[in-house]
Amino acid sequence: MGFIWTIIVGFIIGVLAKLIYPGKDNLGIVMTTLLGIGGSLVAGYVGQLFGWYNAGEKAGLIASVVFACLILFLYGKFKNRQY
Repeated sequence: MGFIWTIIVGFIIGVLAKLIYPGKDNLGIVMTTLLGIGGSLVAGYVGQLFGWYNAGEKAGLIASVVFACLILFLYGKFKNRQY
């Protein structure tokens, strides 16, 4: 059941990040969910690094959305790169 909750919460975080971050990102449902899960993972690791969270503690919603927006920013930079 934990895996299903991870997918649901990841999707919600991904949707919030896409609503907050300006621009048109053509991400489907799966990529939006992965964006949210990735934002949560990065927020958890960075939070542990800075002492915001203890090991095994889940990242907060706001931190997860902020880091998902950061991932969207980096995705946009690499996507629009011309060789």
